[in-house]
Amino acid sequence: MASTGKRNGKRAGKEPVAGPPGTDRIDPLAALRGPEDPAWDVYLTGTVFLDIVFTGLDCAPVRGTETWARGMGSSPGGVANMATALARLGLRTSLAAAFGDDHYGEYCWDALEQGEGIDLSPSRTVPGWHSPVTVSMAYEGERTMVSHGHEPPPEEPAPDCPPRARAAVASLTPGRSAPWIAQAARTGTRIFGDVGWDDTGAWDLAGLHDLRYCEAFLPNAAEAMRYTGTDTPRAAAHALAEHVPVVVVTLGADGAYAVDRRTGETASVPAIEVEALDPTGAGDVFVAGFVTGSLAGWPLADRLAFAGLTAALSVQEFGGSLSAPGWAEIAAWWRRVQSVEGQEPSALHRYGFLAGLVPEEAVRPWPLRRAVPTIGFRRPA
Repeated sequence: MASTGKRNGKRAGKEPVAGPPGTDRIDPLAALRGPEDPAWDVYLTGTVFLDIVFTGLDCAPVRGTETWARGMGSSPGGVANMATALARLGLRTSLAAAFGDDHYGEYCWDALEQGEGIDLSPSRTVPGWHSPVTVSMAYEGERTMVSHGHEPPPEEPAPDCPPRARAAVASLTPGRSAPWIAQAARTGTRIFGDVGWDDTGAWDLAGLHDLRYCEAFLPNAAEAMRYTGTDTPRAAAHALAEHVPVVVVTLGADGAYAVDRRTGETASVPAIEVEALDPTGAGDVFVAGFVTGSLAGWPLADRLAFAGLTAALSVQEFGGSLSAPGWAEIAAWWRRVQSVEGQEPSALHRYGFLAGLVPEEAVRPWPLRRAVPTIGFRRPA
C-alpha cells in the first residue's frame, strides 16, 4: 500500500474507458460526446462495504438454530453497487471512497478498478482501518442485513473539488449538507438525488438541504408520501415536483411513476414480472438506468422503462454489484422476450427503443459474470 494513503497515487491524465474491461463497449453517449466534454460521465462518493450475500433460504433464520443457504456470493457493496451498475451500462464512472488496508479492501479496490473499469483516483486506502462488512440474507423476496464497521476515517472521502463530470449521484441526508454537492452543481454537474429512511421520524422536506441542487429526486413510495404528507405515490410525486424538476417514485412490484415539471410530462411504467432471487442493490441499479437514459436524452417514459428493466434483471441474480446487468444481458433479454409466442404487442412496443441500442449480432449467454463471486478464487488464465 502507498505510504501516502493513496493506493497507486492519483493517475493524472488517465484515459477514461467507455465501460468496464470485457464489456460489449456500447457507449450510450457516443453521439453526444465532444472534445470539451468532462472526462467522466458520473461522479460518486460514499462508503464501500464488502457484501456477503446468502440466498436460497426457505425462511428467516430462527434463533438457536443453524440455517443453511443454497447460494452465497461476495462482492463490493455500498456505493460500489451504484458505481458498478453505471460502469456496466457504459458510463465513465469516477468514485471517491475510503478503502481499508485489509484483504477485503484490496479485493474491493481491484474488483472495481480492474474488474469494472471504475476510476478510483479520487479514492484512498486508509492504514489501520478495516473495511465495513454487510451480511445480507435473501428470502421470500425480501432481505435482512447485518453490518459491522468502525468509525469512518476523519477525512471526507469526497475531494474539496470534485472532478468535473456530466452527472453525480448523491445520497441526501436529513439535516445535513454535503459541500461537494453544491460545488459540483456550480460547475454544471447534473445532480441525481436519492434518500434513505429517516430514522429521526421527522420527515421534514426542508431538512433535505441539498435537494435544491438536484435535477432529479428518486425516493420510494413510502419515503415520498412521508415527506409530502400525501396519501398516494402519484400525489407525492407531484408535490415533490414543486421542489425539484424531475421526480421518480419507485413503487416496488407496481413499477414506477415520474413527473418532469419542466416539460409537463408524466410517465407510469409497470414492473417486469420476474422470479426475484435477491433484491440487494436493485434500487441502485434502477437509479443507474435512469441516469443513463437521462444523460442520453431519452424521453421520460423510456428512461423509466429502462431503469425498471435493469433493476428487474438484477434481482434474478445474487449480490448487489455482481448482479448489475450490462448490455449483453439487456440484449439477451430483448431477444428472448421477442421470441416468446403470444407476447403482448403493447409490452414489446414499450421497450422498442432497445432495438436501436443493443447489438444486432449474437450476444454472449446471459447472465454474464464480470467479477469473482467468492473471495480467494483465482480468475481463469
